[in-house]
Amino acid sequence: METIGIRKLKENLSRYMKRVKTGERIIVTDRRKEIAIIIPLAKKAGEEEKIYELIRHGVVACWAGGKPEGMPARIVSRGKSVSSAVIEDRR
Repeated sequence: METIGIRKLKENLSRYMKRVKTGERIIVTDRRKEIAIIIPLAKKAGEEEKIYELIRHGVVACWAGGKPEGMPARIVSRGKSVSSAVIEDRR
């Protein structure tokens, strides 16, 4: 399994996707920290089966909508909006 930086992946995406198609797995890093793995999907399964297979293996999760858990509460501001203040300042 090859490890490659995100910049190198972006520059040579087609080449790496061809390698993934042949069955190779690629680990993607950002500033030397592993952030993702690119793996080929099973060729036999239909589209929905592929998605359920990824969910079963814990690669992806179902999103029920709404705000993600652990996000800080929205800060409520009083007075003018920031965009109004910027527009006023530009005049």
